[in-house]
Amino acid sequence: MIALLLAAATSLAPVLGAMPWANASGPPPTSGRVTVVDVFTFDCINCKHVTPELRKLRAAYGADDLAIVGVHAPELPEEHVHANVVRALHEQDITWPVVYDDRFAVWNAYGVQAWPTQLVFDRRGKLRATYVGEGYDAQLEATVRALLAERR
Repeated sequence: MIALLLAAATSLAPVLGAMPWANASGPPPTSGRVTVVDVFTFDCINCKHVTPELRKLRAAYGADDLAIVGVHAPELPEEHVHANVVRALHEQDITWPVVYDDRFAVWNAYGVQAWPTQLVFDRRGKLRATYVGEGYDAQLEATVRALLAERR
């Protein structure tokens, strides 16, 4: 897969609107935070391989400066059942907010074409990097670190 670096392209806020959420009652606060949006589906092995890196980033940089937001975009029939998503999040120890995007609103808004995809937004909500597939742990962390170092 390919890591794509983008100059400030799109903004985050409007897309995460009125969809069902797990691990939160609605969209988490992202203003002033670097935000990693992980587009995944719970039965995807490549998606499961990305989860430990997201946990590591969350632990290293904390919720004050970094927001992790999951976007579950289902592929298989069983992944369209909200209760199955909630169960899988628990089994996979995914504790950050996850939006259930069964209509692919986020997927389409950002031109996502594969699972998993990580969209990295700066503190102003501008899309700064996109990573498609797995195996980009070092690049993802370097991007997050660089964006956190930028002046507010």
